[in-house]
Amino acid sequence: MEDAVLPKTWQDLLKTSETLPVIVRSLEKFHDISWSMEPNRHEFFEMVYIKKGNAVFEIAGQPVAIGPNDIIIIKPNQLHKFIVKSQSGCEFVVLNFKFENKIRKEVSEISLEDFLNFVSGRESGPFLTLKVNQKNDIIVVMDRILNERQSDEIGSEFLCHLLIMELFVLISRALKMEWENSIKKKSAKIKEIIRISTNYIDNNYERDISIADIAKYVFLSQSYFTRVFKEETGLSPMSYLISVRIRRAKELLRDTELKVSEIAQAVGFSNQQRFNEIFKKNTGYTPLQFRKIITKVKKH
Repeated sequence: MEDAVLPKTWQDLLKTSETLPVIVRSLEKFHDISWSMEPNRHEFFEMVYIKKGNAVFEIAGQPVAIGPNDIIIIKPNQLHKFIVKSQSGCEFVVLNFKFENKIRKEVSEISLEDFLNFVSGRESGPFLTLKVNQKNDIIVVMDRILNERQSDEIGSEFLCHLLIMELFVLISRALKMEWENSIKKKSAKIKEIIRISTNYIDNNYERDISIADIAKYVFLSQSYFTRVFKEETGLSPMSYLISVRIRRAKELLRDTELKVSEIAQAVGFSNQQRFNEIFKKNTGYTPLQFRKIITKVKKH
C-alpha cells in the first residue's frame, strides 16, 4: 500500500519513527516426526513459538531443545534446521521479521532500541530463547497478528503494523527480565557489567546523562542496576557520576584559567549554581575558594 493512501495517523507515525519492525512472513504449521528440512539461513530474524510438541533446533551447529510455550528467535544469516521429536508431531507459529527504514525504504540493521541493544551483543549468541505461557501477552499479540494478516477487514494492515510494534515492546521487556535473571548468579558477569558502566560514565560524564541512560547502556532496569552497582562499588551510580565530575572540575580549576561557569558546563552541570552547591558539598569549598587554595599551594 502506498503512503499516499495510508491513514493519516500511520503517515504521522512514519514521520516520527524512521525504523520500524516489518513482518516478512507469518505462518502456523503442524509437522509429524517423519517431516524433515534441509539446513537453511535467512537475511531476517525468525521467531518460532511452539504451541504443542517437542523439537530440536540446530543453530550454527548448536542443538537447542524446545517444547510447549518456548519461543526462539534466530538472528539473521544463521544456518539452522528444525527437527520434530514428538511422536504426536509438533505445532508451531513462525514470524519472519526485519527492521526497515520506512522513509528511505531501506532494510535497517537497527530495531527497537532496547531489543537490538541486546540481540547485537555477544552474550546472546546466534539466537535468543524465552519461556512463556499460553496467556502471555506476547502470545496473545502473535495470534492477533496472524489473524489480522489473514483478514481483509478495513484497517487490518494499519492494525497489524501497530500490533508488530507492540509485540517488540513486549519482547524487549521480556528479554530485559531474562538478561537480569541470567546474571544474578554470575558474579564475574556482574563485575564486567559494572566495569562497562563505569567506563561509560568516565567517557560521558560531561554529557547530560541520567542513571536511566547508564542502566539502558548495559540493558538493565534502573532499579536493578542501581542496586548491583552499589553492591559492587559501594557508591550509588549518581554518587559515582558526581565524583567523576568533581575530580575533573578540580583538574580544570587547577590547570586552566577557565571561568567557573565554563568549567561547570564542561563537566556536565546545566548551571553554575548547581555546580557550586555540589562542589562545596563534596569538597567543603566553593570552586573559587578551591582555586585560590590550590594556586597558593602551586606557588609554594
